[in-house]
Amino acid sequence: MALLTMQKKNLDSGSEVDVHGRIQKETVTLDRVAVTRVTFGVGARWSEDLKDYAGTESCHLPHVALVQSGRLKVVMDDGSEEEFGPNDVMMLPPGHDAWTVGDQPCVFVEFSEGNDYYERH
Repeated sequence: MALLTMQKKNLDSGSEVDVHGRIQKETVTLDRVAVTRVTFGVGARWSEDLKDYAGTESCHLPHVALVQSGRLKVVMDDGSEEEFGPNDVMMLPPGHDAWTVGDQPCVFVEFSEGNDYYERH
């Protein structure tokens, strides 16, 4: 078993930046855990900004995240829906669309194993 060590990285400096339309992702990795600050700009929608890149009809990534600011509407493939705002913790299974609600960006920080599901599948 590998020995775990204390690690520190900062999302404001040294993160990998990935932009797709109105959606920006800034990621740092600690061992196998990717921590990503996702910004859905005003008017951003997964099905308009990331669908072509993903190559799927809906987002197939699971998400565990803390919303820091703004609001995000999520509709699952089964029709269930929820809106998330500041300090809401969301856990989304695969199979959803999401978009910014209102006139300010939605910023959330998510924790996942690995950085880009679409590059691995």
